[in-house]
Formats: sequence, structure tokens, C-alpha cells
Amino acid sequence: MNKEYYKKRIIDLRVSITKEREAKKKDNAYYAYLIKKASTPSSKANYRKSKISKASSHDKRIESLKRDIENAKACLKRIK
Repeated sequence: MNKEYYKKRIIDLRVSITKEREAKKKDNAYYAYLIKKASTPSSKANYRKSKISKASSHDKRIESLKRDIENAKACLKRIK
């Protein structure tokens, strides 16, 4: 593959990280609202668990994208 492909890939991955961070913020706000409006302690606990699970999922996705960026940078160096 050529240099331009990897340069574009790095840019696209950075955009994906930004979108994933925004999605994480949006989900956290949504679950915070649900927790605040929950009427029973058990539903609050379930929402808290869901919030933690969703945040963890976003974090794993962000870390995966960061690894992809590092791999693309390494490939770009090998081409040069």
C-alpha cells in the first residue's frame, strides 16, 4: 500500500476516536439522567451497571483505535 493510504487511514482513525469519545459522553449523560429519574433502588442499580458497562465498551473501542493508529504509523515508517 502507498503512503497516502496510511496517512488517510490515520486521519480517519483520529476522527473515529473523536466520535467515540462524543458517543461516550452522550451515553454517560443519558444513563445519568436515567439514574436520576429511576424510582426504585433496583432500577438505579441496573442503570449504574449499564452505565459502567457501556463506558467500558467505549474505552475498549478507543484503545483499539489507538492501537490501529500505531500500526498504521509503523506501516508508514516501513514504507519510507
